[in-house]
Amino acid sequence: MDNRTVFDAHFHIVDPQHPLVRNQGYLPEPFTCREYRDACTALGLPVGGGAVVSGSFQAFDQGYLLAALAELGPGFVGVTQLPASVSDARIFELHAAGVRAVRFNLKRGGSEDARHLASMAQRVHELVDWHVELYVDSSRLAELLPTLLQLPRVSIDHLGLSRSGFTDLLRLVEAGVAVKATGFSRTDMDVAEALRAICAVNPQALMFGTDLPCTRAPRPFAASDLQLLQDALPANVLAGVLRDNARRFYRLDAALTE
Repeated sequence: MDNRTVFDAHFHIVDPQHPLVRNQGYLPEPFTCREYRDACTALGLPVGGGAVVSGSFQAFDQGYLLAALAELGPGFVGVTQLPASVSDARIFELHAAGVRAVRFNLKRGGSEDARHLASMAQRVHELVDWHVELYVDSSRLAELLPTLLQLPRVSIDHLGLSRSGFTDLLRLVEAGVAVKATGFSRTDMDVAEALRAICAVNPQALMFGTDLPCTRAPRPFAASDLQLLQDALPANVLAGVLRDNARRFYRLDAALTE
């Protein structure tokens, strides 16, 4: 991979040829793989890989995700939503297609219930070395801490969203949980301060992502978000945040996981 490229650790593909489920009255506009690549080009963003993340409005559909991964090609992985009843055989099939994590959307629903979080996290880790990704407000982390601290690998979306519970987020970072530097307009905190605080605990925890097409966000991702991140963090950790941390976390680069 070209050292100038970034790994987009969080974006969505919305393909209306596959099932979409209205979530809290919301259905997104289409956002195809081609539109994603065009958006990155328009932003001047040299994307060399990334993670396609299942949204609340896609529920347990895998068709769109498998099609997107096939079209996007090497360097891209999937983050899916699965029911607890999913078979081992299906998990192995998804892994072979490039899926590398299962998502629990505790903020908006559309995924499996949190009561299955611990058992599914252990199961997918043991079967295929996947991690779990949480869309959760940090204000809920206190109640989840006993569970999350026992899980093998976890990431949290959008900096945890809120100042309330941010100290709990930092405790998880100290324990090895990864945090996506995404969705800056979704948060109620000083983003630069939050980035620096997480980096101070563990600079390998942060993973950059565009969150494109930024469904339901107050505003879409902009080049200024990337500039904010670059201004907030030391130059010696930026390559990790923009690329290497996520590639390591998603098990994409054997040299980085050794």
